[in-house]
Amino acid sequence: MKIAIASFTRNGCAWNQKLCAALKKHSCEGYALEKYGKEAGIPAIAPSLPAWTERMFQKMDAILFIGACGIAVRSIAPYVKSKKTDPAVLCMDEQGKFVISLLSGHIGGANELTEEVAAVTGAVPVITTATDVNHKFAVDVFAVKNHCEICEMELAKEAAALLVDGKTVGFCSRFPVEGTKPEELIPEEAAKPSMGICITTSEEDSPYERTLHLIPKVITVGIGCKKNTPAGRIEEKVLAALAAAGISPKAVRQAASIDLKAQEPGILQLVEKYGWQYRTFSAEELETAEGEFTPSPFVRKITGIDNVCERSAVLAGGRLIKKKKAADGVTVALAAADWRAVF
Repeated sequence: MKIAIASFTRNGCAWNQKLCAALKKHSCEGYALEKYGKEAGIPAIAPSLPAWTERMFQKMDAILFIGACGIAVRSIAPYVKSKKTDPAVLCMDEQGKFVISLLSGHIGGANELTEEVAAVTGAVPVITTATDVNHKFAVDVFAVKNHCEICEMELAKEAAALLVDGKTVGFCSRFPVEGTKPEELIPEEAAKPSMGICITTSEEDSPYERTLHLIPKVITVGIGCKKNTPAGRIEEKVLAALAAAGISPKAVRQAASIDLKAQEPGILQLVEKYGWQYRTFSAEELETAEGEFTPSPFVRKITGIDNVCERSAVLAGGRLIKKKKAADGVTVALAAADWRAVF
């Protein structure tokens, strides 16, 4: 995680430096009020605390305020938007007695980071999320751990409320499952409750009256296209291929192509829009992909390889599940990674 640590007193600066040094698996940046930061060699919180907080909200995964809770709350209030996107926010008193998970405890990772900070400082970790204090299954923690997209946040809240209230929730997965499933999650083959969780790549896969879809990022989209093909056309063909396979765009982890397309504007715009990774391979690397692929003499003449989209999808992402579809100068293929849910 990228963590910003803000301190407002001399003692807070000492904790700031200790935490930046101790949280080695993270990337920490320390900041302080100018008059104390100068003494300790810590960059100033500038140009103002509100402006600094806004900047940190945009660039960091977590913010730790070493000071009064009121300072933290007033600082972050204008920038809090969504539990899906807000960074983790923690607050620790300047004596290091208590460290509080203040915002984004589950999805943002504040609860886990609070435990880490407590281990370094000896502070008492203060975690208030209901599923944690009641030792119940937390769907958002499970989703983060398994790199799944939560499609319906309101249903996630409903599931949490039901579980905290001692009720059961349905559970099914279109993928293998490892580990011990919590007893409050009822398998699909049992009597179905009205509300349930489904791990799937399709938002149309709804086995319950109210289905909370958890979608793992397992799909690679292999793309080939003519030079300077508009992004909108590439997007149209990619979405059509996904729809034909019954796969949500939320299941896509990355796009792939040949290195000749590494700077193809239309593909770059597409992956930026959807937040996908983009991997490219040389013709020699694509030649090593295993499997049967749809050959094209024209593609080989231009690129030195008989197929770009299928080979790149397999090389980047695993098993070919949708062979090449070509239209309007764009080719698309889909591959799926081997994946399993873990409790």
